Amino acid sequence: MSDYYDSKDLKKFGKIGEFESDGSPLADKFFDWYETVFQAGALTPREKGLIALAVSHAVQCPYCIDAYTVGCLEKGADEAQMMEAVHVAAAIKGGAALVHGVQMMNKTKKLSM
Repeated sequence: MSDYYDSKDLKKFGKIGEFESDGSPLADKFFDWYETVFQAGALTPREKGLIALAVSHAVQCPYCIDAYTVGCLEKGADEAQMMEAVHVAAAIKGGAALVHGVQMMNKTKKLSM
């Protein structure tokens, strides 16, 4: 394997509880919760998929990006919607980095007194 990330590993995610000493109650609880989260509610599964795709980019998870790209397409999202979701994530992540500049400004002003 030439890369750390291997897309085939995504298929192994369902076995994440394999090393739990008492079976996989924590993994089972996660997967039950995860399945419930993505069911239709106040948001449609397509809208939730677009949110997940955006978050995947913000947290920079290649497995998630692969999975939610496929999921969004399967749920009827188009390329423009998916790219817009990615831009929203990028804007929020960029803004979060920039707003921390206030901490630097506060510290600089305090040290300059």
